[in-house]
Amino acid sequence: MIDLGLFEWIVSIIVGILIGVSKTAIATLGIFNVALLAQVFSVKESVGIMLPMLIAGDVFAVIYFRRSVVWAHLFSLLPWVLAGLFAGFFVLWKVNSEQLTLLLGVLILVLIILQTAKDYINSKIDQHLLNSNSNWFTYSMGILAGFATMIGNVSGVIMSIYLMAKGLPKKEFIGTGAWFYLFVNIIKIPFYMGLGIITAESFTFNLTMIPFILIGAYAGILVLKYIPQKMFHRIILVLGTIGAIKLIFPNLFLF
Repeated sequence: MIDLGLFEWIVSIIVGILIGVSKTAIATLGIFNVALLAQVFSVKESVGIMLPMLIAGDVFAVIYFRRSVVWAHLFSLLPWVLAGLFAGFFVLWKVNSEQLTLLLGVLILVLIILQTAKDYINSKIDQHLLNSNSNWFTYSMGILAGFATMIGNVSGVIMSIYLMAKGLPKKEFIGTGAWFYLFVNIIKIPFYMGLGIITAESFTFNLTMIPFILIGAYAGILVLKYIPQKMFHRIILVLGTIGAIKLIFPNLFLF
């Protein structure tokens, strides 16, 4: 069992709850979760520790939203996601934890900028490039989502942009995303085990987090009903920006 102090346990429990919320309400919480868990473990360790926690949340979300999925949007995306997964695996294999910290921080900031600027981009850039029905859009979103989820479990923003562009209603948005995350996260397990970032010890720790993930998932369902999602996105993007800056400049903040 991983030996943690009180502060580390508190942070881990918060991450577990927020993972649950991200799976049933606000996908962009994934950005903040990655940065938060990296305060307890090294970045490479946190990537491996978080994956089984994400899968637990995925299973709950898929069960709850099992009838709210648009399969066509997933099937067109998956071949390109696999290409991104292999590219991300090569990066994980080659870089050390410090390099991955910087890479994740930069990538998260880029994703946040994309999410924040998507409305402006859609109105100013050639519509052929960002047309949700174009091959270019599908290819780029799939590769980028696969790469981001492999190196740091941070594909939530990319999938949000993709599914928003498809114009899905709230439940179909979450249900389609839930099946996507479950599929790619299960594929990642043997890669992470091969890299040694999922171990028997880390998996034992994951089991202790399941109750908190389920609490967060249920809370997310309640949140989805009563609180405007746009407001949550703005809050989480601010928190994600702080987390990304912390990864890039580890000594900038006290936490």
